[in-house]
Amino acid sequence: MCRYCQIIPEKVLIALSHDEDLPADARERLTATMRHDHQLRQFRDSARQLVMAKRPFQAFSVTLTQTPDIPVYTCNNGMTLPGVQIADPGNSSDPQVKTTFNTTSDVERFYRSVFNRNSIDGNGMTILSSVHYGRDYNNAFWNGSQMAYGDGDGQIFTAFCDSADVVGHELTHGVTQYTLGLDYENQAGGLNESLSDAFGSLFKQWVKGQSTDEADWLIGNDILGPAARQKYTCLRDMADPTNAHCMGGQIAHFRDYRDGMDPHETSGIANHAFYLIATRLGGKSWDKAGPIWYDALTRNGSNPDMTMAEFAGATKASAARLFPGDTAVAKAVDSGWADVGIALAGV
Repeated sequence: MCRYCQIIPEKVLIALSHDEDLPADARERLTATMRHDHQLRQFRDSARQLVMAKRPFQAFSVTLTQTPDIPVYTCNNGMTLPGVQIADPGNSSDPQVKTTFNTTSDVERFYRSVFNRNSIDGNGMTILSSVHYGRDYNNAFWNGSQMAYGDGDGQIFTAFCDSADVVGHELTHGVTQYTLGLDYENQAGGLNESLSDAFGSLFKQWVKGQSTDEADWLIGNDILGPAARQKYTCLRDMADPTNAHCMGGQIAHFRDYRDGMDPHETSGIANHAFYLIATRLGGKSWDKAGPIWYDALTRNGSNPDMTMAEFAGATKASAARLFPGDTAVAKAVDSGWADVGIALAGV
């Protein structure tokens, strides 16, 4: 399962680092980020193999409370986690510390008020974050037990903690870790990334009080720097995953899926299904589409190798359970999945 999940995939960093339309110094910093991320992935994979040799799942230490603690640390542009703890992050003069504390607190409130979930693990786990990770580091990640945010280089990417959907996306990797426990390859990997995009977008819409037709359905549009904005508007677009304005291109139909593809690319299938279902239901996405997705995520126990068809079937069952007799909901779920190439049984 995913223990080290980044918002910017390696494929995108490689493409940007080779793009001669971008400033040379920015491309050098992208290469440095990519090199560091590769080392972290190697460490993650070695640790994962050791853990799996001993037992199928490692329980990370948690603090059981009614409401979780939300500490924020600063790495002071180093790469040692968690760094130095900030005494009063909610009133810090450092804008990234304060923003990280406030947005993380909002994510906690979102999961608690909308889904009655107590923190990432459901049992009051402390939600720890570190800011100023690395120097001009162009990424943010969940490492299995905490968040880390880079400052960005100011040209391609800006501070990663400034994007509500990025924060919601990465923290949802933790929720998935403690529920379905999805692997990070093939169909399960695409689902893993899509769940984070879906709940990241849900969170942003919830914070802004937006209806489905008011939402932009973009992921990462708030972290693009001025050089990147000359060519792109976002990382991903749930409404139009294949559009060239996306920095990270995706597929939007299951016919284009192949094993071994990057999970960030294949996540476009389930992303688009969620968008279609939510917009067809209308209103606020956290009223119907969100609860259906959350029920499918949390009710089915650990299923590391879950396929997209299996998850689609779980959402169909969740829709029937949560909204019995509501034919509009059933029709939206069935048609949304069918339109991305996944036909549900009984349809």
